[in-house]
Amino acid sequence: MSSFKFKQFEINQSGCAMKINTDGVLLGAMAAHAMPRRILDIGTGTGVIALMLAQRFPGAFVEAVEIDQQASETAAQNFMNSSFAGRLNCNHIAIEAYDDAGEFDLIVSNPPFFVNDMKSEEKRKEIARHTDSLFFAALVYKISNLLADDGLFWLVLPVKQAAEVAAIAIDYDIFLTSRINLRSDETKPAFRQIICFGRKASELVETDFFIYDGPRQHTLAYQEVLRDFFLAY
Repeated sequence: MSSFKFKQFEINQSGCAMKINTDGVLLGAMAAHAMPRRILDIGTGTGVIALMLAQRFPGAFVEAVEIDQQASETAAQNFMNSSFAGRLNCNHIAIEAYDDAGEFDLIVSNPPFFVNDMKSEEKRKEIARHTDSLFFAALVYKISNLLADDGLFWLVLPVKQAAEVAAIAIDYDIFLTSRINLRSDETKPAFRQIICFGRKASELVETDFFIYDGPRQHTLAYQEVLRDFFLAY
């Protein structure tokens, strides 16, 4: 499917190695902040998370960073075609090279995460989905320079990589404050975690989020979280 229609915008996925997925839309719907003015989406891909955040936070300006040229062009076009075009900007650049004089209240990322696993034969998909442990260290270092004092950094990762990022973040005085365990259903362990970091240490808030309560039947919680976005709800 090259095009995906949401309630308030449409995503053209052509030219993007990684398509719209459950990880991304749940991050876009669940990443929280009281009142962000500046938002950064790292590895925006199709631009779906940036667009969801622009919809959720009408007073915010959203910057997006994407290393893949075709994906960045597609995301920029998706931004331009939306009603939020004036509050969105896509940068074709690696996050390591991204330079911004200001700070961000909310930073999100659905990053590559197959650390040292078998690489995909398709090079662009490999870049989109594979990385090594040095990437996470570089990412956290960059976040430490971009995050506002009261800012929050949200990302979605497999359990193993989420623990690795949490350990790295401590070295930069960035602390895990929230962890959402994404589980297919009550019989399955978490397959991903949505984790949140801030500059102030606090007691960890941990919750479970179930996607299905029956065969092909999404839970009411899943439907409620995505109600403002998916046409089906």
